[in-house]
Amino acid sequence: MPFILRDADLTSNPSSGNTRKWNYPELRLSYIYMQRREFISAITTVAIGATATLSTPLLWANKKAGMMLDEIQSQWRSFLPADFSVVSAQDKLKLSKDEWREQLTQPFAYDVLRRESTERPFTSALNDEKRDGVFVCAGCDLPVFTSQMKFDSGTGWPSFFTSIPDALETKKDFKLIFPRTEYHCARCGGHHGHLFKDGPQPTGQRWCNNGVALNFVPKNS
Repeated sequence: MPFILRDADLTSNPSSGNTRKWNYPELRLSYIYMQRREFISAITTVAIGATATLSTPLLWANKKAGMMLDEIQSQWRSFLPADFSVVSAQDKLKLSKDEWREQLTQPFAYDVLRRESTERPFTSALNDEKRDGVFVCAGCDLPVFTSQMKFDSGTGWPSFFTSIPDALETKKDFKLIFPRTEYHCARCGGHHGHLFKDGPQPTGQRWCNNGVALNFVPKNS
């Protein structure tokens, strides 16, 4: 049966400001609970009001970021040189191990692209690449990133906050026990790196790429 607060249970008038004294310990606990509930209710009301006040500019900012991202992804061809012949992700490239070894002549390229190895950080010249252009898969020349998508993550690997639409595919990777998101070329299946959620806006993503898995095609060659 719930306890009900009555005047008879108080030694003084509640409105008098004097210290309250309870005849029953249960009543004291009940009163404390009610005070706590009222405090939480007040805090919740303030929080809801603040959220409502900020919702309009936040929605506007998110919409603007989405528009910027759409523009960045849709205009990737403008970073290509005029004479560049673009291959399609639908035109799959499948080679034998020996054929891949013969084609991937750059040191560690075969190990990274075909065996999902990872190059040592700060070993790729592409970390410092700042010219306008497009990054293509070193295995099949499929464009995967533009220079506009690149940012300096400080990790020692070329990093991007988004990719060219439909150029890369993902899968779960458990090589380090805990799950990671691995991504690879949609055309040849070559491993490029891992996708993390600690990148900059507008996506919050970090596409951490092995430099040896990429070739850079400058817009003005």
